[in-house]
Amino acid sequence: MPTDLSHVRNIGIAAHIDAGKTTVTERILYYTGKNYKLGEVHEGTATMDFLQEEQERGITIQSAATTCPWTKDGIDYKINLIDTPGHVDFTIEVERSLRVLDGAVAVFDGKEGVEAQSETVWRQADRYEVPRMCFINKMDKLGADFEYSFNSIKKRLGANPIAVQLPIGHGNELEGIIDLLGMKAYYFDVESMGAKVTEKDIPDDQMERVQKWRHELIESAVALDDNLMEQYLEDEDSITVEQIKAAIRKGTIALECNPVFCGSALKNVGVQRLIDGVIDFLPSPNEVPEVQGENPRDPDEKLSRPHSDDAGFSALVFKVVNDAHGDLTYMRIYSGKLTKGSRVLNPGNGKKENISRIFEMHAKDRQALEEVGAGNIVAVVGIKDSITGDSLCDPDQPIILERMDFPDPVISMSIEPNSADDNRKLGEALVTIRREDPSFQSHYDDETGQTIIAGMGELHLEIIKNRLVRDMKIGVEVGKPRVSYREAISGEAAKIEGKFKKQTGGRGQFGHCVINLKPMTPEQAEEEGLKFDDNIAFKNSIVGGKIPKEFIPSVEAGIRETAKSGVSASYPLINICAELIDGSYHEVDSSQVAFEQAGRLALREAVTKAGSVLLEPIMKVVIITPEDYLGNVTGDLSSRRGMISDTEDRGHVKAITAEVPLSEMFGYTTTLRGISQGRAASSMEFLAYRPMPPSLQKEVIAAGT
Repeated sequence: MPTDLSHVRNIGIAAHIDAGKTTVTERILYYTGKNYKLGEVHEGTATMDFLQEEQERGITIQSAATTCPWTKDGIDYKINLIDTPGHVDFTIEVERSLRVLDGAVAVFDGKEGVEAQSETVWRQADRYEVPRMCFINKMDKLGADFEYSFNSIKKRLGANPIAVQLPIGHGNELEGIIDLLGMKAYYFDVESMGAKVTEKDIPDDQMERVQKWRHELIESAVALDDNLMEQYLEDEDSITVEQIKAAIRKGTIALECNPVFCGSALKNVGVQRLIDGVIDFLPSPNEVPEVQGENPRDPDEKLSRPHSDDAGFSALVFKVVNDAHGDLTYMRIYSGKLTKGSRVLNPGNGKKENISRIFEMHAKDRQALEEVGAGNIVAVVGIKDSITGDSLCDPDQPIILERMDFPDPVISMSIEPNSADDNRKLGEALVTIRREDPSFQSHYDDETGQTIIAGMGELHLEIIKNRLVRDMKIGVEVGKPRVSYREAISGEAAKIEGKFKKQTGGRGQFGHCVINLKPMTPEQAEEEGLKFDDNIAFKNSIVGGKIPKEFIPSVEAGIRETAKSGVSASYPLINICAELIDGSYHEVDSSQVAFEQAGRLALREAVTKAGSVLLEPIMKVVIITPEDYLGNVTGDLSSRRGMISDTEDRGHVKAITAEVPLSEMFGYTTTLRGISQGRAASSMEFLAYRPMPPSLQKEVIAAGT
């Protein structure tokens, strides 16, 4: 494997569910020699989908990492590849993969074009500024249409796609692909599973269409480079293939364009040319900007690290997997070298970690390494106190890399162990799952004596339950899924007192504070320079020592703890700013506990005065349905308090985008199947928290108390 960073590519395969990501990955592993036989998703034998749950459902749940070699033009390259899930419940897996990748291949269904989850993945890649190329897959599917899919990338994603290939035929008549750069046709041998590729001249009947697309390719490429544009205007024919490639590469890395490839992974058409495209157009680690971070000793001091073995070691943990031989911690090394047996620092918690073993991963197989340098993705054993999103660095040159944002869960359910032994095992298992999956949360409810688990959707929680029962052999009973509501305030409350006074024999307890409470958004908190932890801001406006400094954090703690457990209906209180403006203390009786209680009392009173409102999670739902069932689908959405925001034609079907409360969406897939005779499909993702209608609010509060 090459050590020259310019010969390394860190890429991910990302797309809508069922666009064929895992099949594309399987073909890449086959053609790069990592696999000697092809695994199939529909047969449950895909290499990257190695969890039992993935094989049964035919979907990807965990992002899996693998390293494979590729030789192009006599040069050996190394591709670190991450296959990500398409299902919206596992969007966190996509998020954390994109954070550590230098480039991505976005896969689209040749018949459907850009679908709902494609847009979500594309936006995530935009946020992390990941250069990407496109692969229009499933060109062998009945109704596949390259031009329609290509235009949907332009129209629905607002991207600048540049076609570098065209399919020869489509549906059952897909024969091969045409390379618009080299102006050659490629045919993939069926008997050798596409491994044998034949290069031929472009068929005459394709020439007119090819010339049109070729002209568009050149015009798009020269628009990315001023010098090339001048040359083009002077003499169009003088532009070489290498110049066009260089312009598209430069544009792709600068996020100005997206080269588009096509083929059929299932029928083994076009995958090798796609791998060549990864080498040609996606950046190596030393072509992306230096990684940014901050000094843990001084958060205002911004730091960066070059992608070099000679710099101080820095890496980001992006995944933790519970393994029989000890937890495997996946990390992207941004700078410096990591040696087996070395000690590194987690600057976030100040703990030092031992690197006992280093592995280059190939799905579930692994190869031991003694040392690894910048730009690589590896898994290590020995890490105890670091989780997803944590930085690791050289103890003498600390840096905290930019953290990942993890969404709050929107759905929860109770889970109860069957025996005392199951109870003990459950506690350990939930800690393990939490380390692996940052979008999963769990807590013990003192009032009901139940353990509550929370996640991103029904499928997410179902898979966690199956893991506990089947993989970890823990006997549990689960309750019905519940929506995670939030509480907010509708107005402001000024000068609200909280006084805690308790006199028992001997020393008493005394704490007294006065607060103002008002609604606040994250943007407003940022403008005012306030920390907005857990969607709550606290502002200390005490002057003249009316409350001693050592008691002010106690008031804040009391307010935050009360907000976390809720005031009116036991749901977390969010989007508030509590300002401490006055108070008093007793020389002897005041204590941290007393001021914490005073903070609690003040917040409860302030929320009652300001007016409490319940917020519910609203989901963005996209339904693809034949026109015959449009009335049924829209009528059903209306009955679920849904608001339709958009309806558009997509070929022979309608795409409906609606905003619907999550509480109305349980079991929706089954209902949709029934009202459309199985012909409609839907996808759903969290959109925002919004106030509930007052009549329903009363029902929820009554049920929760």
